[in-house]
Amino acid sequence: MPTVEIYTSPLCGYCHAAKRLLTEKGISFAEYNVSGDAEKRQEMLARANGRHTVPQIFIGETHVGGYDEMAALDREGKLDGMLAA
Repeated sequence: MPTVEIYTSPLCGYCHAAKRLLTEKGISFAEYNVSGDAEKRQEMLARANGRHTVPQIFIGETHVGGYDEMAALDREGKLDGMLAA
């Protein structure tokens, strides 16, 4: 199972939705709060090709994008395969 990483901030509704979806699927993830952490925010920007909104979600080395992209993968039946790879 690949490592799942999610960059978040505390007041972000999409972050909460992304974490809820992963939790409902029984997937553990590493969460990085970029609020007030300039180093983590810069790391996120570099890994996400300059995308500065949260959440930014990674499955292994694959940049999924934000919650909307992850939810779309789930609706298309592709997310479970990515999480199991």
